[in-house]
Amino acid sequence: ACAEAGATRAQLSAIGIGAPSAIDFEKGVVLNAGNLGWRNVGLRDIMAKRCDLPVAVDNDVNVAAWGEHELGAGKGRGDMLAVWVGTGIGGGLVLGGKLWRGPLFTAGEVGQTILFPNCSPGRQTVEEHCSRTAMVRSMETLLGFYPNSILREFTESASREPLDRAVSSSVIRECYSKGDALVRRVVDASADLLGLAIANWITVLSIPVVVLGGGVTEALGKSWVSRVRDSFEEHVFPSALRRVEVIASTLKDDAGVLGAAMLARDPSAARR
Repeated sequence: ACAEAGATRAQLSAIGIGAPSAIDFEKGVVLNAGNLGWRNVGLRDIMAKRCDLPVAVDNDVNVAAWGEHELGAGKGRGDMLAVWVGTGIGGGLVLGGKLWRGPLFTAGEVGQTILFPNCSPGRQTVEEHCSRTAMVRSMETLLGFYPNSILREFTESASREPLDRAVSSSVIRECYSKGDALVRRVVDASADLLGLAIANWITVLSIPVVVLGGGVTEALGKSWVSRVRDSFEEHVFPSALRRVEVIASTLKDDAGVLGAAMLARDPSAARR
């Protein structure tokens, strides 16, 4: 990391880490990172001992939310909801100018809220309907009904790897921009559901700004954000909340890096 940044070890004053898990921020413990097979891992102490530096560990979308709040689209806003759409879906809450993690360390987990309680097992949450992984799964299911879909070009390349790896966010963007009917159907449906989910959050929290980020948002850009915003405005209650801004991240890939660095520099600045 130092070599990539053109920095020396002596220039480091602290380390910030964003991990895909609920985090006990005070203890620096990764509670359950299923993708990594980690449960109750004291990552802060492990890294501090290895590097002999102060370490701050937080949820990956929390650090992205903090970066956007301090330096990006949410700068100057006391309250903000960040929703990151990529392989999965995560969220981060800033309330009163501080990151709000909640006493159970899971505040802001937009992706884990339920959309369809009576749906078949494994297909109920926002993440399981609106993430890139969910989109690709839906496209694969429906592909047989769309013989002219551009997506067929990528199924051959996926023969030796999972389709969700072959069909990246950039591939989805390419197919969407070319008017592929299958891709447009799935992407638009996902955006509509995400807007509905965000409307539920804002109806409860009454937060004035929602920042959308992640690989899907970056790839699909304005059309995606606009579609999510339209759905949000259709479903949010009361109507006064339609004045809430739903906007794209300005820091993009740098949001998490910058947010983690700022937390490492001053962990108390975002403690709540």
